[in-house]
Amino acid sequence: MPGSGKSRSKPRTRPGARRRGVSALIGTVVATLALLIATPGTATAAGAAEPTEPAFGSASLGSEIRERESVQRVTEDEIVTPLATVEGVDVSSHQGNVAWSTLWNAGNRFAYVKATEGTSYRNPYFAQQYNGSYNVGMIRGAYHFALPNNSSGAAQANYFVDNGGGWSRDGRTLPGVLDMEYNPYGATCYGLSQSAMVNWIRDFSNTYRARTGRDVVIYTSTSWWTTCTGNSSAFGSTNPLWVARYASSPGTLPAGWGFYTFWQYTSTGPTVGDHNVFNGAMDRLQALANG
Repeated sequence: MPGSGKSRSKPRTRPGARRRGVSALIGTVVATLALLIATPGTATAAGAAEPTEPAFGSASLGSEIRERESVQRVTEDEIVTPLATVEGVDVSSHQGNVAWSTLWNAGNRFAYVKATEGTSYRNPYFAQQYNGSYNVGMIRGAYHFALPNNSSGAAQANYFVDNGGGWSRDGRTLPGVLDMEYNPYGATCYGLSQSAMVNWIRDFSNTYRARTGRDVVIYTSTSWWTTCTGNSSAFGSTNPLWVARYASSPGTLPAGWGFYTFWQYTSTGPTVGDHNVFNGAMDRLQALANG
């Protein structure tokens, strides 16, 4: 290339040739950079995009557990359960308008719907999902994604109850769920000590019971519970357990619970992804709804 940087004696350089060589080099560099920018997936280590924080409100039941714990793809036929179980699903805004009749025809008989997160997020699809599951015959309930560094347990429990997380003795409404899992927006345990986390959960649970007369179901994984509460046994005698483990068995349960009430066993099930089993026959699920 003329003027490419290998200097020779001046008589071999025509007037203006060096200037044109530099211009050509600059043009080549610019064109190469433009090509890199325009080509998907092309980036150097120095120019790689930084990971972005999830959008507020985007967290859902188990979304962070799936990101940080071992996941096996299993089907309903592959899981080890008691003889009597009931199949159900959980949904959030990720699923949008849900085909409830499809799920009902596939044998699902209960649904949990995300209602709230923190004290400022409400699921925009809540009405379609909560009422739609009820209208096809399912027993349904609502869940709250906890953000313990956002506000007190009491404040979030009140927000949850005020925005779809309440309970009524109609035989078709399950008690609300408190989703305790990894922080999607920061530190695993939300910056709380283990004792502070236990107190936060107790604050939420006590407030929910005062508002509804029911003990909130606690959703968690054994790993998160051990890390962030010190494997507290404080809630095993009062609050039903919903354990998350994507494998053929629920594994070791958190301290204090001798059995699970719900088990989320997959995030890759038909129609909506998250599928669960209730630990008991249909009449026991109805008893849980009746209180």
